[in-house]
Amino acid sequence: MNASLFTPLDWFIVLLYFVAIGAIAWWVMKQRQDTPIDYFLASRHVAWYIIGASIFASNIGSEHVVGLASTGVKSGVAFAHYELHSWVVLLLGWVFVPFYLRAKVFTMPEFLELRYNSTARWFLSVMSLVAYVLTKVSVTVFAGAVVFEALMGIDFWLGALIIVIITGIYTALGGLKAVVYTDTMHSVVLLLGSITVMLVGLFSAGGWGNVIASVGPEHLNMFPPLDSDAPWLGLVLASPIVGIWYWCTDQVIVQRTLTAKDETNARRGTILAAYLKLFPFFIFLIP
Repeated sequence: MNASLFTPLDWFIVLLYFVAIGAIAWWVMKQRQDTPIDYFLASRHVAWYIIGASIFASNIGSEHVVGLASTGVKSGVAFAHYELHSWVVLLLGWVFVPFYLRAKVFTMPEFLELRYNSTARWFLSVMSLVAYVLTKVSVTVFAGAVVFEALMGIDFWLGALIIVIITGIYTALGGLKAVVYTDTMHSVVLLLGSITVMLVGLFSAGGWGNVIASVGPEHLNMFPPLDSDAPWLGLVLASPIVGIWYWCTDQVIVQRTLTAKDETNARRGTILAAYLKLFPFFIFLIP
């Protein structure tokens, strides 16, 4: 176990955060969840601001905090295309959500079964599970464990185990309602913490002018050459295409909108999520 960089105040804040997460999860678990709609779709009675914050938190995690910062150092602001194409989230609210809500489905595989057949449902289910374990869950746990090890001095594997256990407990016992409400708190903490880090970093560097002067012009180029690691043509064309798949058909994202009271709340939630998605460019990539 490495030495911790945390002060007693830091540990108190972390403890307070975990207590708050536990309190939210406990409050949700005490509420009745008698039907599958209660458990999997939070009774379809979630407000738009909770939906928007939950969508944002579902997309942004420890892997983004670590990954976007390192990408900014290596490749500059070119990868901001993925963040700046957040307008794609609006397509979810205005084009896709009406179909999903009227179909009264719980999952995207279920929607495919209604549209095609059970084979399509099983294919998407298996493919999604494998892809999420290999690309999303593993990377998120890895990045979180790296942060635990670097800042708190907690062993890497112990940190990964803590993340999995805590997340698994409140998700399994509280259902989607526990997830969306804790997601909202995650979003607030993540935004406030990242904005603070950005401001402290800019102040330590002597201001925005010094930051610009210290990096090469290639780091500020939104449209890098075609032979680079991030060719501009590929980013411009791929971001909306990948975005439509991710934001409009991914189970984790779409399920948040299915918890809405109605289409209006679902659409308002996507507006908030699209707006929040612009923040990572400033608070993760630039610092």
